[in-house]
Amino acid sequence: MKVSIITVCYNSEKTIADTLDSVQIQNYPDIELIVIDGKSTDGTLAIIEKYRNIVSQWLSEPDNGIYDAMNKGIKLATGDIVGILNSDDVFANNNVVSKIVDAFKKNPDTYCTYGDLIYVDKAKSKIKRYWKAKAGGINDFYKGWAPPHPTFYVRRNVFDICGYYTTDFEVVADYEFMLRVMVKHQLKATYIPHILVWMRIGGKSNESLKNRRQSFMDSYLAWEKNGLKPKYYTIYLKMACKIYQYFNHKIDKKPLH
Repeated sequence: MKVSIITVCYNSEKTIADTLDSVQIQNYPDIELIVIDGKSTDGTLAIIEKYRNIVSQWLSEPDNGIYDAMNKGIKLATGDIVGILNSDDVFANNNVVSKIVDAFKKNPDTYCTYGDLIYVDKAKSKIKRYWKAKAGGINDFYKGWAPPHPTFYVRRNVFDICGYYTTDFEVVADYEFMLRVMVKHQLKATYIPHILVWMRIGGKSNESLKNRRQSFMDSYLAWEKNGLKPKYYTIYLKMACKIYQYFNHKIDKKPLH
């Protein structure tokens, strides 16, 4: 199975080397790495150039936001499995891709897989939030649950069945995509009970109070867009899950460095 990993970046000179290093050390041999740059003006492109040995395809041009850039990468992808590893994220260890492929091979009827995620500070030295996922499904979405999107990998034909990321939402298009895949189309997902990705804090949905409020409102609209109706408490529980993760981030793990 070929795995297509799409890295979206813009002025990411401080973090993208970590991201590409984490791909380079993977012990799975058949990886297609696609880098979509939003026409960076810092040293990002020079860093990407240094990793040409592992970058299968890359382009640098203006885009209409992160989800538009993701869609560009998906359309270029030729792998059997496709996932996103953005330029402030890193794989947790060198066998993450092997675990993802193994999950698909052991579950031939599954369309997507996901695992656990930890948020770390910008120096990757301290855990700020632990998103421990579980084997969830349709009913869990109604209870505010969702998989951690940075760990979400799908078979290539999922995009033929469900479509691409919508650019209608500025900060919750990843949530809307997973909702569409797992609830609207009811495609089977498999949980991988391991930490797959470290994600630096400071994502767009958490940048400001305004963005948090927008994320809350757009979460409702994501259901509406798919002809679905959440429970009155669904989005409130979605927010409560995030708060719980902040206070329950102690894990049995060696230091991050």
